[in-house]
Amino acid sequence: MPQLSRRSLLAAVSGAAVLAAVAAVPNPLAPARAAEPAPTPVRGGTLSIILQPEPVTLTPVANVAQPTQLVAGNVFDGLVSYGFDLKPQPLLAESWEVAPDGLTITFRLRQGVRWHDGKPFTAADVKWSLENVWKTIHPRNKALFENVSAVETPDDHTVVLRFSKPSLPIFSVLNGVGAPILPKHLYDGTDILNNPYNNRPVGTGPFVFKEWKRGEYVLLERNPDYWQPGRPYLDRIIFRVIPDAAARAAAIEKGEVQYAPFNPVPFRDVERLAALPHLKVETRGYEWLSPVLYFDLNVENPALKDVRVRQAIAHAVDRDALARVVWFGYAKPAVSPVPSTLAAFHDPDVPKYPFDLKKAEALLDQAGFPRGADGTRFTLAHDYLPYGDDYRRTGEFLKQALKKVGIEVNIRAQDSAAFIKRVYADRDFDISSSYNAAFPDPQIGVVREYWSGWLGTKTPWTNGSGYRNAEVDRLIEHAAVEGNPQARAADFRAFQQIVQRDLPTLPLLELKFFTIHAANLNGAVQQGDQVYSSLREAWLAPDAAKGN
Repeated sequence: MPQLSRRSLLAAVSGAAVLAAVAAVPNPLAPARAAEPAPTPVRGGTLSIILQPEPVTLTPVANVAQPTQLVAGNVFDGLVSYGFDLKPQPLLAESWEVAPDGLTITFRLRQGVRWHDGKPFTAADVKWSLENVWKTIHPRNKALFENVSAVETPDDHTVVLRFSKPSLPIFSVLNGVGAPILPKHLYDGTDILNNPYNNRPVGTGPFVFKEWKRGEYVLLERNPDYWQPGRPYLDRIIFRVIPDAAARAAAIEKGEVQYAPFNPVPFRDVERLAALPHLKVETRGYEWLSPVLYFDLNVENPALKDVRVRQAIAHAVDRDALARVVWFGYAKPAVSPVPSTLAAFHDPDVPKYPFDLKKAEALLDQAGFPRGADGTRFTLAHDYLPYGDDYRRTGEFLKQALKKVGIEVNIRAQDSAAFIKRVYADRDFDISSSYNAAFPDPQIGVVREYWSGWLGTKTPWTNGSGYRNAEVDRLIEHAAVEGNPQARAADFRAFQQIVQRDLPTLPLLELKFFTIHAANLNGAVQQGDQVYSSLREAWLAPDAAKGN
């Protein structure tokens, strides 16, 4: 197969949906053809998946890092899952009813579901998880469920939530990682954050945890008692920890790994791998995320506490070049922390900071940081998200960009646990680069970067900058309980105007993740939250399953 140019590859990937739509339009002049029969799923086999980096924990209680959720989505079923349109679909909740005033939601739970240890799943598990995890320690959900005034369980398969004020966003977080349901009988009365089952999880999902060999793999096996008849098809899933990018690319190319999500290889390798007949590149399955790459600027730093310095850094970073050179076009410059994919909330008219080195230099001079004899104004430490080469190269790009305006940057590398501790617990950093998923509503993934209520909690991916603004807090808290969609959108537009003026966090890029998988892996992408959901529908064609 001939090699594709980078531009051709990107066009092919981004145009897939258009081509599919065109192909679906019948030609009235063409002879009728019988529909192709759907292939029959094949049972058995082991699916190898890239897990990079290695997770800190396997249960998304207070840590909702990418690798944790990738594993947990196969172990824990949620109340719902999400289609490509991001509308909730029944899972552990077979149906639900919302009262006209939005203050009561009733869930009817699926019967006959069991935890992996054989105990029955009941409404008591949902009630306990909401009261002890979702509204207390889960970093995305605390504000969403804060106004749940009561949880009633009239029987083992009914859960009634009563709200003191409406909470419109909650239907966007009810999957297995967004609102994880934990087994009450294993957690009640324990130290939740240090419960040993966080690292040997017991869920209700299609795969059962078997082993975590640190530094090598996490092994899951088929749940023989799964509530959905005939699912899953696979016998086991093995998540392989492969820190080296070249080794990951080689494992994918040789067929040793059949599923590799979240940009598993350097962009320069993508077109070569995409040209191989036994591999496919897929960009679906990330719709639920809407990820935004950003810099957190520690506002407690003597230099960064001056808004003019933060604005100067924004002017010094060429985001178009960052998207093009570092992220190979699998991203576009971000205008706001609320990405353009959230069209109902996104404000395109926020304060902007176009690439302008002269403006950056002038702002730094005004802030009282002239260049020294060696041309340096001051030095900052930059800690980048340790999720692969793309983030390291983003750090190198920042170092080069800020050097041009007299700011020296020292790049620090570490593993995930050390990164989380340094940035969110010890606050021993100047600039950190990471990404947050915005999800379908800003209340879920965006505002946790700015709400001062998270300060001091040491919770990962919440207000890393140390930002405090009473008006921003008010807008966030009001939007959380506002029952009118238009009024909520207005709150978020006002929020964006303020935070883009203050710039405690600098939005950089709206990311477009990709997955590489074996061409004969079927059913691996079925919904909009696929990468954080289960592979219960996935199956390997016979030639791939043999010998597994």
